[in-house]
Amino acid sequence: MPAVGIASGGRSKEYAGELTRYVMVTCIIAAMGGLIFGYDIGISGGVTSMDSFLNKFFPSVYRKKELDKSTNQYCQYDSQTLTMFTSSLYLAALMASIVAATVTRKFGRKLSMFFGGVLFCSGAIINGAASAVWMLILGRILLGFGIGFSNQSVPLYLSEMAPSKFRGALNIGFQLSITLGILAANLLNYFFAKIKGGWGWRLSLGGAMVPALIITVGSLILPDTPNSMIERGQHEEAETQLRRIRGVDDVSEEFNDLVIASDESKKIEDPWRNLLQRKYRPQLCMAILIPFFQQLTGINVIMFYAPVLFNTIGFGSDASLISAVITGLVNVAATIVSMYGVDKWGRRKLFLEGGTQMLICQIVVAACIGAKFGLDGNADNLPKWYAIVVVVFICTYVAGFAWSWGPLGWLVPSEIFPLEIRSAAQSVNVSVNMIFTFIVAQVFLTMLCHLKFGLFIFFAFFVCVMSVFVYLFLPETKGIPIEEMSRVWKQHWYWKRFVTDEDYPNDGYEMSKPTIVNIV
Repeated sequence: MPAVGIASGGRSKEYAGELTRYVMVTCIIAAMGGLIFGYDIGISGGVTSMDSFLNKFFPSVYRKKELDKSTNQYCQYDSQTLTMFTSSLYLAALMASIVAATVTRKFGRKLSMFFGGVLFCSGAIINGAASAVWMLILGRILLGFGIGFSNQSVPLYLSEMAPSKFRGALNIGFQLSITLGILAANLLNYFFAKIKGGWGWRLSLGGAMVPALIITVGSLILPDTPNSMIERGQHEEAETQLRRIRGVDDVSEEFNDLVIASDESKKIEDPWRNLLQRKYRPQLCMAILIPFFQQLTGINVIMFYAPVLFNTIGFGSDASLISAVITGLVNVAATIVSMYGVDKWGRRKLFLEGGTQMLICQIVVAACIGAKFGLDGNADNLPKWYAIVVVVFICTYVAGFAWSWGPLGWLVPSEIFPLEIRSAAQSVNVSVNMIFTFIVAQVFLTMLCHLKFGLFIFFAFFVCVMSVFVYLFLPETKGIPIEEMSRVWKQHWYWKRFVTDEDYPNDGYEMSKPTIVNIV
């Protein structure tokens, strides 16, 4: 077997400039776009475990949960209407991401972020004021449109603004915001569920306006990226902006390379069709398979339905929400670990370590739940220590995801696409992510009812498959400038068969002949 992956060393350009305060501030503001995605992931599971919410909108689920004590624990939340409330958002995000690709390319990354914030805010208002299920689903659809725009533009913005040697950490700021959004939602759910009168769910759903306003206002004050400015013909402004974000006066080498890349991209009349070219086969495969595997880790099952899941395995309503807060804290802490290590240890090592950790935890959780609940889903006098053991392994699983497939699932696709297909390819990435998020969210409760504890084995199988995929087919992209990423495919044992010398005559560089720098 030839060597799998490539080292990040070798010949590589090092553009002038360092990590400036200006770049730090702009990337922090832009990364706040992840708050809206995270808040929604966290809030939906908590709200659907609130009795007052279920009794008002999903009375059949409420009766099954509270009144029919003979109901199999695995099946007490099984309702297609309830899952449609959660998963309709992701179907809308899928549709929006296709439109967002054109907006992001033609009008810039920041305008796409602005649209995302406005649409998400509109959905939050409708959900907070909902009096019928159709209002809930309409609000969810608008939330989905907002997420489609923000998830399309924010990762691209961060990858284009960041210096190559800090790109991983800054891009993971998006995932950190997602985890902070989840944590905030879990905390708010815990306190809002205690409000007398049972209207706390309105505050939970309506509270999504806060992260929406953050990204909306933030997008108005953010500068656009030099890549986007050049793509729209604003060369002088782009050069000025590049000097500012790099903190040096001489940015001619990087600027010229960006212009060349932009000129090449303008020769492409249809970037969607261009995606199908043989030389882009590696990037297209990654744009499809990475988000596909990311959703089949089972993480959204945990984060969507953490309160529901913990309630199912023996915690009371309050305790289940507290447990969801605990997983949220673990999620944030582990994401910070990833920010620290991604540019030191590399993407592949984090992918493989995280996959191994998740696989072990899923097998243990399946064994624990299966031993107590069996196939009939009933367990009398479940000891608290037993449920706590399950929570510990779930938290360990969440940590493994949060420093591997969580942030890297957004980072790696956003950094590997050449400019001429970048917006279209990112749209494919977001679309695939949302398709499988929708499918998993829609069928999870039914799968839990029928597969029982075997559901965790189902996801463990895919964790095993995706870890093998990373080991064999994903090259290391640490420290490689975004506009010369194509060389990693030329040097990879498998992908080099699709990328020829004619495609990239300058030894795999997309642009002008590179300056050779020896990196130790």
